Amino acid sequence: MNEPARRIVWTYAEYLEQERASPTKHEFLNGEIFAMAGGTPEHARLCANVIAELRAQLRERPCAVYSADLRVRVQATGLSTYPDVSVLCGRLERDLEDKDAALNPIVLVEVLSDSTEAYDRGEKFAHYRRIPSLREYVLVSQHEQRIEVFHRNPDDSWTLREARAGGGAHLEAIGCALSVGEIYRDPFSQVATAAEG
Repeated sequence: MNEPARRIVWTYAEYLEQERASPTKHEFLNGEIFAMAGGTPEHARLCANVIAELRAQLRERPCAVYSADLRVRVQATGLSTYPDVSVLCGRLERDLEDKDAALNPIVLVEVLSDSTEAYDRGEKFAHYRRIPSLREYVLVSQHEQRIEVFHRNPDDSWTLREARAGGGAHLEAIGCALSVGEIYRDPFSQVATAAEG
């Protein structure tokens, strides 16, 4: 009789060792390592546009904008992951077990994809809500011009504000606004329109 396959459980140190040697990024949770899906060109453009907008507005302030290369660790749940965009203000707090992981983002942004939308809205957001410093969680749609901002209230509840084409998403925690038009601006469609005219 065959024995059931045993689940492999990794330590966080083993995860970090593998992550340093891997060309791809992985999430870590409860001893399991999960490969992160690659993005589309549209996903990459939206991430870059969000970073550019936030960086320009935060230039003279003690906040920094990070790309998906920054690992964030949720100490309360053990999740280590790579948000599409992270904003940290003040001193970067590093995890004691992982000097490359930040503990104190104030804003996290995820660009939604078909394969990750349910996770980003559900389980991942549940993990993110356990980060004490987090004040806003932003979801950017790939399929329509829509930016959702979940804002943490003083009583620890969350309020959703949505911005669509022609509008802007206000990030109270860092005093910034994301213009929907700028985030979804596609330079190639403008070149094509100019060439046609």
